[in-house]
Amino acid sequence: MSVLGALPFLKPVRSPSPRNSPGRQRRHTLPASEFRCLSPEDAVSVFEIEREAFISVSGDCPLHLDEIRHFLNLCPELSLGWFEEGRLVAFVIGSLWDEDRLSQAALTLHRPRGAAVHIHVLAVHRTFRQQGKGSILLWRYLQHLRCLPFVRRAVLMCEDFLVPFYAKCGFEALGPCEVTVGALAFTEMQCAVRGHAFMRRNSGC
Repeated sequence: MSVLGALPFLKPVRSPSPRNSPGRQRRHTLPASEFRCLSPEDAVSVFEIEREAFISVSGDCPLHLDEIRHFLNLCPELSLGWFEEGRLVAFVIGSLWDEDRLSQAALTLHRPRGAAVHIHVLAVHRTFRQQGKGSILLWRYLQHLRCLPFVRRAVLMCEDFLVPFYAKCGFEALGPCEVTVGALAFTEMQCAVRGHAFMRRNSGC
């Protein structure tokens, strides 16, 4: 029921111009493109993208659904999602690590006193691949990490065919990673994120 219908004894008042009306109704639309930290509510969407991206290549996922929820509860600030009109199209999830090199424990642990962010997984939805979204997201993620004063570097492990991709994004190879998953072997890589005071001053951090 309208307000005028509920109050029949009030004279209708001409509404101000829609352009000048401070209380006019606005049509709410989702932002065309948005980057934000993930929450546990995003876990299912994250897992669907990850499962499709990794199962066909390596036969397993870096993180299972319960592990995704685990990290998004413990350290959501170390994740980043790319949303197009409200739909998750790419994401990255990390946790803190406190040793020089990755070990098997790094796959499941978040060590709050660590100064390294272990990037567990970066994945792009299949319909948005081959568009440069992976490198853009990783660049945005590294800028995000530079806003966190306790982070000194980002580390990851990847298969050999991905080493050139991460090298172009600023990572350097540290050599073979001691972590193995089944028959898969990995190269460990890192990227320094400290020593960027000028970037912090000019990034809104």
